[in-house]
Amino acid sequence: MMAVFATPEDVEATFYEAIARADLAALMSVWADDEEIVCIHPTGQRLTGAAAIRDSWRAIFTNNPQLTVRLSRAVRWSGMLLAVHNVVETLYIGDERKPHGPMLATNVFQRGASGWRLLAHHASTAADRDAAETSGSSGSDGATPRTLH
Repeated sequence: MMAVFATPEDVEATFYEAIARADLAALMSVWADDEEIVCIHPTGQRLTGAAAIRDSWRAIFTNNPQLTVRLSRAVRWSGMLLAVHNVVETLYIGDERKPHGPMLATNVFQRGASGWRLLAHHASTAADRDAAETSGSSGSDGATPRTLH
């Protein structure tokens, strides 16, 4: 049975928890059932469709058994059928204490018959200025949701 996500935040939490557990099935469960889903990793390659996205994450998990992504400085826009979250991701690999990143990520969510799902994830390396603004921040920053018009 397919999980039903009541909010975009539920989808996002499941996505990043799946990354932390290297759980490919859970990670793929958050994606929309759409041929045109898109994932862009910081390397810049655009992956379209579930098969390409699954293969890329399988390779990432094979090469990096433990990844932890901490989110901060969230900006959220929300409408009835679409939500967009822009977050700062700080990546920790294995037991390393030194973070990698920060990266800027935009997650686009779509609401359908089976609840909210991830339609697109785009992550890119942040500029040095963004890195300076994020130092010392951790976790969710309680960003105020915005409404799409």
